[in-house]
Amino acid sequence: MDGGYHQRIKEEKRMAVIRAAMELFLEQGYERTSLQQIGKLADVSTATLFKRFPTKATLFEAMVEDFWAIPPACPGRALSENPSVGLRFMGVSYAKLLRTPDMQAIYRLIISESPRFPNLGLTVFEKAKGPFLKRLEEYLRLQADAGRLKIEDVEIASNQFLALITGQTFWPELIAAGCGGSDIDVERVVDGAVDLLLAKYAV
Repeated sequence: MDGGYHQRIKEEKRMAVIRAAMELFLEQGYERTSLQQIGKLADVSTATLFKRFPTKATLFEAMVEDFWAIPPACPGRALSENPSVGLRFMGVSYAKLLRTPDMQAIYRLIISESPRFPNLGLTVFEKAKGPFLKRLEEYLRLQADAGRLKIEDVEIASNQFLALITGQTFWPELIAAGCGGSDIDVERVVDGAVDLLLAKYAV
C-alpha cells in the first residue's frame, strides 16, 4: 500500500511539473523560462525537480512525450485484418491529437523558438511524431506481409498518408483557428487519405 501511495504522489508531482512547464513555456517562451520558475509554480522543491529533470531540455522532451501519448489500438481483428479500419483509426487519432489546443500551442512555441533552439523541432520528431510514424510503418508492413497491400517503401507510404491528413486538417488550423474544418471534416479527410492509399497499394 505504501509503495502505491508513494508512486501516486510521485506521479502527481511529475504531472504538476509538466503542467507548470507548459504554462510557463507558452506564457514566457522557452528561453526565458527557468527550471526554478517551473518548480515554484508546480510547488515542487528544486532538489526534486532537478533529480527528475536535470535540464530544461529533458523536461521539454517529457512534456512532448506526454502530449503525444499514442491512443490504444482498436480491437485486434478489425485492426489487423482490415486495412481500411486500421488506417482510419490511426488517421483519425493522429488528426485529433494534432488539433488539440495544447498541441497547437506547442507547435506555435516550437516555430517561434526554433531559430534560437533548433533542437526543439528535432525533439518533437524524435519523441513524438517519430514513434507514431514508426507504428504506422509497422502496421503497413504487417498488411504487406499478409498480402493485403503491396508496398515497396513503407516509409514513403506512411509519410504520404500522414501528409494528406496534416495538409488539410493541421496546418490550416495552426495558422488560423477554424480553417482546418470541423471534426466531421477531419473524418472525411482521413477517409479520403485511406481511399487514396488503398487505391495505390491495395492488392
